[in-house]
Amino acid sequence: MPKDFQQVDWNEQVEQDCRVLTRLAIHEDLAQQQDWTTVALVPSGIEGKANIVTRQAGVVAGIPALVAAIDEMQARLTLMPAVQEGDSITPNRVLATLTGSVRDLFTSERILLNLLGRLMGIATLAGQYVEAVAGTGTQVYDTRKTTPGWRRLEKYAARCGGVRNHRTGLFDAVLIKDNHLALLNSIELDSSELKSSEQNGLGGGPAAAVQRARAFLSADSGRPSGCLIEIEVDTLDQLKAVLPVSPDIVLLDNMSPKILRDAVQLRNRLAPRVQLEASGGVSLSKIRQIAETGVERISVGALTHSVRSLDIGLDWCEAG
Repeated sequence: MPKDFQQVDWNEQVEQDCRVLTRLAIHEDLAQQQDWTTVALVPSGIEGKANIVTRQAGVVAGIPALVAAIDEMQARLTLMPAVQEGDSITPNRVLATLTGSVRDLFTSERILLNLLGRLMGIATLAGQYVEAVAGTGTQVYDTRKTTPGWRRLEKYAARCGGVRNHRTGLFDAVLIKDNHLALLNSIELDSSELKSSEQNGLGGGPAAAVQRARAFLSADSGRPSGCLIEIEVDTLDQLKAVLPVSPDIVLLDNMSPKILRDAVQLRNRLAPRVQLEASGGVSLSKIRQIAETGVERISVGALTHSVRSLDIGLDWCEAG
């Protein structure tokens, strides 16, 4: 099986991100004061029950986030989930029931619903993209085009929808992009690098950049083991130049389906073990056509940068 990026499951690091975001949300809503509406209308000590309900069909993601957020808010509430992560649900489905302090219930309502709605919106859109390529053998990947501070949570939600995670950050893979290549083309390599590149017929282009990255990873024990090397190209000539040095993945940027098919044929002939990833302007209406070109991966920024939150509500049940 080809090497892949580290996948984001619910873990301590994701939970800590959730807690940091919850603290910010508390500051936004309360500003070190109180929910004056609730304090004015709800007697102290009264308990009750309410259901968290989805108004739309979707995919569940974020129940563990609710648990962490309730704990971070020190809310006297008990959460009883009625669904599991990754479940496909219909409109008006009860997702969970909250019981406990009514004051805490009303004060935390918007924070909890905002959190869950965002994560379920991502998981739902991710599921639609995965369904669109079903049967092609192509995997859909997310990107780093995430909401600042939300990256691990958003990638976790994408996973709940069936998408694979691309690199989490700059620290866990090498991805040589067009600006890296532009820089390398504008500066002089030192004599040993230039001589090595010329001897291998690589010049100073993308192949030399891959070799430079591979040599760095091999020489520096501080790098993560199994670190992937991916390079972005935007022409078939660049692809042909880089395939002989076998990067793990070549990202084919903004190529038409016809050119993608040509790229797959070229890869099959020169370096069949190299994975190909299509990226750039991928939409739900186009992704099937892209997948049918034979690429193994398609990365989709819209999963996180253009998603709409799912409509989630809190329905009052009874006072305890």
